[in-house]
Amino acid sequence: MTACRGCHPELLDPPKTPVKILFLCHRVPYPPDRGDRITTWHFLRHMLEAGHEVRLGCFSEEDRDAEAVAFLQKRCKEVAAPRMSRSWRKLLSLRGLLTGQALTVPFFSDRRLRSTVRRWISESKPDLVYVYSSSMAQYVMSLPSVRKVMHFAELDSDKWLQYAKASGPLGRWIYGREWKRLLQFEAAVAREFDLSIVVSDVERELFMRCIPGVDPAVLPNGVDVEHFATKGDAERGAHTLVFTGVMDYEPNVDGVTWFADACWPELKRRYPDARLLVVGSRPTDAVKALAQRDGIEVTGRVPETPPYFDRASVAIAPLRLARGVQNKVLEAMSMALPVVSTTQAAQGLGEVPKGTVRIANDAATMIAAICDLFDHPQQARAEGLAAAAFVRERFGWPAMHARLDEKLRAMGLRA
Repeated sequence: MTACRGCHPELLDPPKTPVKILFLCHRVPYPPDRGDRITTWHFLRHMLEAGHEVRLGCFSEEDRDAEAVAFLQKRCKEVAAPRMSRSWRKLLSLRGLLTGQALTVPFFSDRRLRSTVRRWISESKPDLVYVYSSSMAQYVMSLPSVRKVMHFAELDSDKWLQYAKASGPLGRWIYGREWKRLLQFEAAVAREFDLSIVVSDVERELFMRCIPGVDPAVLPNGVDVEHFATKGDAERGAHTLVFTGVMDYEPNVDGVTWFADACWPELKRRYPDARLLVVGSRPTDAVKALAQRDGIEVTGRVPETPPYFDRASVAIAPLRLARGVQNKVLEAMSMALPVVSTTQAAQGLGEVPKGTVRIANDAATMIAAICDLFDHPQQARAEGLAAAAFVRERFGWPAMHARLDEKLRAMGLRA
């Protein structure tokens, strides 16, 4: 694969013989408006702009996905995106209790998609199978003589372990079972695939402890630094915080509701004009209820998030259940905002220069960090600019594309 046309058009000459790629992901990879879609779209687009022949298998979940599927059908060789009903899937996933599987595996099992993938492989054997999310690996297990890449991002099994530790007796049993069963499946996938990919050195260390004998490659999430570019300080509120993310995702719900309970009352007492912008689609009832509190705005889905970053002076990432590289952190940093984050939400960044991200793992420390930034706006601005410089150098998408190309060349695929 060559460099992204949008970034280096002078380098891109479509290959005479396109690489045939089967690309599987658990959600329609467009538009890039949430974590997994951001990653899958940018790597898929890179493959398409390199002139390769891509067949895409995924799931659609809502009505608006039809427009995204039509968009992708114009660019891919073929697209299969059967509609998924999550409520019905949850019932089907209970089969795992009888079969001994992780519940995640039957949740993402679909006869229609399986039939289509088999047809694609039979009619035109791919040169490369690229799978994002271990739950989708089931469609290509035991596929011989094809190079396969498993983009784990992070071990999903560890998420269930975190849930188990934070739950009561029933939750500990259910989530603990899922952790053990899913880790067994992830290990089988990792040992069958030619290359496993995770998003950070922290994830790599965890991976190697949990799945001995497999050394994954590290390929962080990127950020569109041109899109997430600040328009300046004109609209920024002196005492305004911003939190972004899909607001029915449990780590986001847990993080922002914890912050509202543990930190917001004291911040509001100290700064009566303080505001908190909670920006993201599908807010749960618990998140919607935050809008009843003085100074908190819950937006729901918005066309784009940069205008909301530009209204804030500090970004927060108070996630307690998190791993990997958080897009909300990368995007805030790219927007030249100082970030106050838990260790869990920031660990995927690796070593960051001093004065780019402030770490706070309890309410008192988080309140103190935010107050210091509110009280010293010039210092806050300097930290935001340092954060932007760091992200733009280390996490721009062209750099991520180049790293992927290098890995694929090492597997014998023409990049």
